Amino acid sequence: MSADRRTAEPLLPPLHFDAVILPHRSLSMRGFAILIGVVAAVNFTAGAWFMAKGAWPILGFCGLEVLAVWWAFRANYRAARAHETVQLSDDELLIRRVDAKGRAEAVSLQPYWARLSLSKLPDESTRLHVVSHGREVELAAMLSPAERADFARALDAALRKVKSGPARQPA
Repeated sequence: MSADRRTAEPLLPPLHFDAVILPHRSLSMRGFAILIGVVAAVNFTAGAWFMAKGAWPILGFCGLEVLAVWWAFRANYRAARAHETVQLSDDELLIRRVDAKGRAEAVSLQPYWARLSLSKLPDESTRLHVVSHGREVELAAMLSPAERADFARALDAALRKVKSGPARQPA
Protein backbone atom coordinates (compact mmCIF):
# COMPACT_ATOMS: atom_id res chain seq x y z
CA MET A 1 0.00 0.00 0.00
CA SER A 2 1.16 3.52 -0.60
CA ALA A 3 1.93 5.80 2.29
CA ASP A 4 0.33 8.87 0.68
CA ARG A 5 -2.26 9.21 -2.00
CA ARG A 6 -3.36 12.69 -3.03
CA THR A 7 -6.83 11.52 -4.01
CA ALA A 8 -8.19 8.10 -3.39
CA GLU A 9 -11.28 6.19 -4.30
CA PRO A 10 -13.28 4.77 -1.39
CA LEU A 11 -12.43 1.24 -0.38
CA LEU A 12 -14.68 -1.54 -1.59
CA PRO A 13 -16.61 -3.80 0.81
CA PRO A 14 -16.19 -5.77 2.96
CA LEU A 15 -15.19 -3.04 5.39
CA HIS A 16 -14.56 -3.45 9.10
CA PHE A 17 -15.00 0.28 9.75
CA ASP A 18 -16.52 3.01 7.60
CA ALA A 19 -17.10 6.49 9.05
CA VAL A 20 -17.81 9.91 7.61
CA ILE A 21 -17.00 12.82 9.91
CA LEU A 22 -18.83 16.07 9.22
CA PRO A 23 -18.50 19.40 11.03
CA HIS A 24 -21.41 20.15 13.35
CA ARG A 25 -23.85 22.83 12.23
CA SER A 26 -26.68 23.52 14.66
CA LEU A 27 -28.71 25.79 12.37
CA SER A 28 -30.57 24.19 9.47
CA MET A 29 -31.12 26.02 6.20
CA ARG A 30 -34.75 26.60 7.20
CA GLY A 31 -33.56 28.03 10.52
CA PHE A 32 -31.10 30.24 8.65
CA ALA A 33 -33.90 31.59 6.44
CA ILE A 34 -36.02 32.38 9.50
CA LEU A 35 -33.08 34.01 11.30
CA ILE A 36 -32.09 36.19 8.35
CA GLY A 37 -35.76 37.17 7.92
CA VAL A 38 -36.00 38.27 11.57
CA VAL A 39 -32.67 40.14 11.38
CA ALA A 40 -33.79 41.90 8.19
CA ALA A 41 -37.21 42.80 9.62
CA VAL A 42 -35.72 44.25 12.82
CA ASN A 43 -32.98 46.16 10.99
CA PHE A 44 -35.21 47.60 8.29
CA THR A 45 -37.86 48.56 10.87
CA ALA A 46 -35.21 50.38 12.90
CA GLY A 47 -33.79 51.92 9.72
CA ALA A 48 -37.23 53.14 8.65
CA TRP A 49 -37.80 54.67 12.11
CA PHE A 50 -34.46 56.50 11.92
CA MET A 51 -35.24 57.60 8.37
CA ALA A 52 -38.56 59.04 9.54
CA LYS A 53 -36.68 60.99 12.23
CA GLY A 54 -34.37 62.46 9.58
CA ALA A 55 -31.36 60.19 10.09
CA TRP A 56 -31.69 58.59 6.66
CA PRO A 57 -28.05 57.27 6.43
CA ILE A 58 -28.83 54.79 9.23
CA LEU A 59 -31.04 52.82 6.82
CA GLY A 60 -27.98 52.03 4.68
CA PHE A 61 -26.02 50.80 7.69
CA CYS A 62 -28.95 48.58 8.70
CA GLY A 63 -28.90 47.07 5.22
CA LEU A 64 -25.14 46.51 5.47
CA GLU A 65 -25.63 44.74 8.80
CA VAL A 66 -28.15 42.33 7.26
CA LEU A 67 -25.75 41.71 4.38
CA ALA A 68 -22.87 41.06 6.83
CA VAL A 69 -24.91 38.52 8.83
CA TRP A 70 -26.02 36.78 5.61
CA TRP A 71 -22.42 36.65 4.31
CA ALA A 72 -21.07 35.27 7.62
CA PHE A 73 -23.60 32.44 7.70
CA ARG A 74 -23.07 31.59 4.03
CA ALA A 75 -19.30 31.39 4.62
CA ASN A 76 -19.97 29.12 7.60
CA TYR A 77 -22.16 26.82 5.49
CA ARG A 78 -19.52 26.70 2.73
CA ALA A 79 -16.94 25.63 5.32
CA ALA A 80 -19.32 22.84 6.38
CA ARG A 81 -18.70 21.08 3.06
CA ALA A 82 -15.42 19.81 4.51
CA HIS A 83 -15.48 16.20 5.68
CA GLU A 84 -13.27 13.28 6.56
CA THR A 85 -13.75 9.58 5.84
CA VAL A 86 -12.06 6.73 7.66
CA GLN A 87 -12.31 3.27 6.13
CA LEU A 88 -10.75 0.04 7.29
CA SER A 89 -10.50 -3.12 5.24
CA ASP A 90 -8.34 -6.22 5.71
CA ASP A 91 -5.46 -4.62 3.80
CA GLU A 92 -5.77 -0.88 4.24
CA LEU A 93 -6.68 1.94 6.60
CA LEU A 94 -7.70 4.85 4.37
CA ILE A 95 -8.07 8.34 5.79
CA ARG A 96 -9.45 10.81 3.27
CA ARG A 97 -9.99 14.52 3.91
CA VAL A 98 -11.94 16.83 1.65
CA ASP A 99 -11.69 20.56 2.37
CA ALA A 100 -14.44 23.15 1.88
CA LYS A 101 -13.29 23.77 -1.70
CA GLY A 102 -13.53 20.07 -2.59
CA ARG A 103 -9.80 19.34 -2.65
CA ALA A 104 -9.13 15.82 -1.43
CA GLU A 105 -6.08 14.37 0.25
CA ALA A 106 -5.75 10.77 1.37
CA VAL A 107 -3.38 8.73 3.50
CA SER A 108 -3.27 4.97 3.23
CA LEU A 109 -1.76 2.86 6.00
CA GLN A 110 -1.31 -0.85 6.56
CA PRO A 111 -3.71 -1.62 9.45
CA TYR A 112 -1.48 -4.23 11.08
CA TRP A 113 1.08 -1.56 12.03
CA ALA A 114 -1.38 1.22 12.85
CA ARG A 115 -2.10 2.19 16.42
CA LEU A 116 -4.21 4.97 17.89
CA SER A 117 -3.00 7.66 20.24
CA LEU A 118 -5.60 9.76 22.08
CA SER A 119 -3.89 12.51 24.05
CA LYS A 120 -5.47 14.95 26.49
CA LEU A 121 -4.29 18.53 26.40
CA PRO A 122 -4.12 20.86 29.42
CA ASP A 123 -7.25 22.72 28.27
CA GLU A 124 -9.32 19.49 28.48
CA SER A 125 -9.43 19.04 24.70
CA THR A 126 -8.11 15.91 23.03
CA ARG A 127 -6.20 14.96 19.91
CA LEU A 128 -6.52 11.63 18.12
CA HIS A 129 -3.67 10.38 15.95
CA VAL A 130 -3.07 7.15 14.10
CA VAL A 131 0.62 6.25 14.29
CA SER A 132 2.35 3.92 11.86
CA HIS A 133 6.00 3.57 10.84
CA GLY A 134 6.98 6.81 12.58
CA ARG A 135 4.19 8.83 10.96
CA GLU A 136 1.33 10.51 12.80
CA VAL A 137 -1.92 11.43 11.11
CA GLU A 138 -4.54 13.39 13.04
CA LEU A 139 -8.09 12.07 12.91
CA ALA A 140 -11.52 13.38 13.87
CA ALA A 141 -10.46 16.96 14.56
CA MET A 142 -14.03 18.10 13.78
CA LEU A 143 -15.49 16.12 16.68
CA SER A 144 -15.96 17.19 20.28
CA PRO A 145 -13.65 15.56 22.87
CA ALA A 146 -16.37 13.12 23.98
CA GLU A 147 -17.25 12.20 20.40
CA ARG A 148 -13.55 11.83 19.57
CA ALA A 149 -13.11 9.40 22.48
CA ASP A 150 -16.09 7.32 21.29
CA PHE A 151 -14.72 7.36 17.74
CA ALA A 152 -11.29 6.26 19.03
CA ARG A 153 -12.82 3.33 20.94
CA ALA A 154 -14.79 2.17 17.89
CA LEU A 155 -11.83 2.45 15.50
CA ASP A 156 -9.49 0.77 18.00
CA ALA A 157 -11.90 -2.16 18.37
CA ALA A 158 -12.06 -2.51 14.57
CA LEU A 159 -8.26 -2.36 14.28
CA ARG A 160 -7.87 -5.04 16.96
CA LYS A 161 -10.35 -7.23 15.10
CA VAL A 162 -8.42 -6.87 11.83
CA LYS A 163 -5.08 -7.52 13.57
CA SER A 164 -6.38 -10.69 15.19
CA GLY A 165 -7.13 -12.14 11.76
CA PRO A 166 -10.21 -13.89 10.46
CA ALA A 167 -12.39 -15.68 12.96
CA ARG A 168 -11.79 -19.42 12.95
CA GLN A 169 -14.67 -21.63 12.00
CA PRO A 170 -15.29 -24.69 14.19
CA ALA A 171 -14.17 -27.90 12.51
